[in-house]
Order: sequence, then structure tokens, then C-alpha cells
Amino acid sequence: MSLPNDLTLLTAAESRKLLDNHEISSVELTHAYLTRIQEVEPKIHSYLHLMTDVALSQANAADKRIEHGQIDDLTGIPVALKDILCTTDAPTTAASKILDGYMSPYDATVVTRLREQGAVFLGKTNTDEFAMGSSTENSAFGPTINPWGENRVPGGSSGGSAAAVAAREATISLGSDTGGSIRQPAGFCGVVGLKPTYGRVSRFGLLPFASSLDQIGPFARTVEDAAIMLRAIGGHDPMDSTSVPIEVPNYEAAFRQDLAGVKIGVAKEYSVDGMEPGVDAAMKAALQQLQDLGAELVPVSLPHTEYALATYYITAPAEASANLARYDGVRFGNRIEGDNLIETYMRTRGEGFGAEVKRRIMLGTYALSSGYYDAYYVKAQKVRTLIKQDFDKAFESVDAIVAPTSPTVAFELGSRTDDPYAMYLADVFTIPANMAGIPGISLPCGFSDGLPVGMQLLGKSFDETNLLSIAHAYEQAANVYQELAHI
Repeated sequence: MSLPNDLTLLTAAESRKLLDNHEISSVELTHAYLTRIQEVEPKIHSYLHLMTDVALSQANAADKRIEHGQIDDLTGIPVALKDILCTTDAPTTAASKILDGYMSPYDATVVTRLREQGAVFLGKTNTDEFAMGSSTENSAFGPTINPWGENRVPGGSSGGSAAAVAAREATISLGSDTGGSIRQPAGFCGVVGLKPTYGRVSRFGLLPFASSLDQIGPFARTVEDAAIMLRAIGGHDPMDSTSVPIEVPNYEAAFRQDLAGVKIGVAKEYSVDGMEPGVDAAMKAALQQLQDLGAELVPVSLPHTEYALATYYITAPAEASANLARYDGVRFGNRIEGDNLIETYMRTRGEGFGAEVKRRIMLGTYALSSGYYDAYYVKAQKVRTLIKQDFDKAFESVDAIVAPTSPTVAFELGSRTDDPYAMYLADVFTIPANMAGIPGISLPCGFSDGLPVGMQLLGKSFDETNLLSIAHAYEQAANVYQELAHI
């Protein structure tokens, strides 16, 4: 392949070939990204912490590894990390004042695995505070801007990671998905975003939001790159009791060019009032493309989907209430002194947490309180089981389920900040997969009013191989990536 004028146009797979053939060096590739970051970061604000010195040191080390033939998939590849993943050589703040400047004494498992591969860390990306939000406007350090529109949100909570890949400020990035926080921003920013099966990727070192829902996954420009990253970070981890000991396969080996014999479910529950006409049109074209590739579209029903949003906003805040109790100004993080211990707690948490985090802590504490636990939290877990059973039944007759990633394209900055319910509806199509623990991927399927539209594919638990194969076949036929590469 010929070298592009700008190395940031390369995918991870393309960069791998050039690095291994000694046509470029990791130092050159890293410098290209650092230059790109300097050019666009004042406008986009994808990053909270740049790791320039670390990146250049890692790039030098990667070049030496390549020279000696010690090559892994991500050796020398510049990546970005969502700032809720613990790192020993850069702050981990969760975009919150309560952790401003906090340095972790250990790395998250996914960070350790990337270090072992010889990846290059460009920096830590912006997020809604403690991953609570759908627009990255809840960050204590300012919002991230969608590269496709200066007045548009990038989605959330992993908006910084999505925007970094879309704006060519990183080859690949990592985010986390609790209710759609990888897939929704991927859809808004026109990139690929993958939420693995719950338990596929270790959560050790991920600052927790809702422990039974959180899952780490990649943003990439292509399905192939997402598969490469998942293979690098996936697999059992004894440090995480929810990590499942299932072998991580070679996903790319199963890629196919057509979908002959594949059955894809279309659920009527994913067609809702408020769907933008442009999103609907892009989805209809995508469904036709899937059929042209040989797939059979099969009507399926997920009857409890309508309860997923309500179930989520009982479950997730309840778990957040428990998880965030640790931020008390005593053990770590910022401390604001009061006249006594209780006042110190109140001042630290009152001034350290933002409005959305406080809202969810209060919702969760209420749902767990005496007299309401059975009425709300226990009932929500029963409904969650019904949601999972809906998917289990549907997957008896189909290989995957297709749906829009979001009912709208990226909305305007500030347009929903005063209306939490409208903000929560941005995740109405992504939340059910988290409640069921199944994998989901968002990939570009067109445009509406000049903004990207995302298509979501959902698969059976631990069947990312089939999910990625279907996504890859669609991506190659639709050729949307070529439209997005030169943003």
C-alpha cells in the first residue's frame, strides 16, 4: 500500500503492515497524531490529559521491539484511554472535581494488557462525570465537541474517546458502556463502537458506575480495528470476579464477504415515536443492504423493551449510590474540611460531585432505602430477567438483531441539559443490551442532514465472532468508512 500524506488517515491494521515492513516508525506515527492533536484539540476537547512524554517513550520502545521481531497486534499503535481507566502515569479523574489530579497506584487490567502489547498511550479522554450522561456535557472540565458539527454533542458518556477517533486524534480508543456509552457516541460521531458481552473484558481498574452493567470496549474507524482491540484486551482476569474464563478467538479469521444464510431479527419495539426521518431513511437503506448481501430479515418481538429505560434508571443509580460512597474525602481524592467528620463528608461530596452525579446518587439511595427496596430495586431486577429472556427467545430463531443506535443524530449542545428525561431517551435503543448483558456494535450506516447515523447490531452472549463478521460484511459493502475517513 502507498503511504498517505497524513499518517493519521491510516487504520490500525494498515499501520501494522507499514510498521512491520519498516516503511514507517512508531515515533513517526506518534508524532503525526501529536501534531494532529495540537491542530484540532482546541476546538474538539477530546482529551483531559495528554501523555506526550509517555507516548514518545513508548513509541521508541515499540520501534525497538519491532526491530527485534517482538511484535503484537498493537505494538507501536497510538491509542487513547477514557479517563475512568486507572493509569499509573497520568491522572485518573473520571472528569470529576472530587478526583481532580488523582494518581492511581495501579493500572487497569486493560491498560496493563495494552502496555504488554507495546501500544502507545496518547492520553486520557473526556467523559461525562463518572460516566453518567449521554452527551459529555456533564464533565467538570468542559464538554467535548462533535467533530461533525461545532454546536453538536459527541454523545456520552465516552464522547471524548469517540471524538478522538472521529477527528483522527487517535487510531483506536477505549471507552466504557453502561447503558450505551460506547455505542451511542460511536453513532453520533460516525465511528465503530463495540460493547462486548458482560464478562468478556476485565473491569478491574475501571472506576465503577454500575458494576453489573459496566463493560469496557473499543472505538475504531473499522470493524477490523475494533476486533483487533477486543482481542488485545479480552480474556479472563482473576482480579475481576465477573470476568468469564472463555477463550478469546481470532475474530478476523471469521470475517466474510456476504451474509448468505444469516438471519437478522428486526424488532418492532425499536421503532418509536420521535425517530427522526433521516435516521429512519438511513436504517431502511441499511436493511436493504443487509438483504442484498444475502441476509434474511426476520420479524422478532422483544415485548419488555419498553420497560428497559425505567428498569435501568432504578438499577444503575442504585449501584452508583453504593459505588460512589467511597468518595468521602478520607481515603483518596480531594478533601474539603468541615468542623467535624460529617460536615467534611458533606462538603467534600457536595462540592466535589456535579449535578447529574448527585441526581443519580439520590435516585439510587431512594430506590435502596427501607420500604422502597422491594417496590423498586427488587422489581427492577425481575423485569431485567424478563428483558434477558426476550433476547434469549429471539436468538433461538435469528443470528443477530438490528436496530438504530439512537432515534436521532447528534443533538445540539445545551439542548437537553435542562431536561434530564429527554437526555435519558438518547439511550433508549442501547440500554436493553446492557440489561441483558449481550454484545452490541454500532457502525456508520449513512447520514441525516450532514450528520452520521449509526446502525446497531446485537448478538448472543460471547458470540462477538458472529457479530463482528456480520458488521464487517455490511461495512465492506456499504463503504461508509471511505466517506468518514477524511473528516
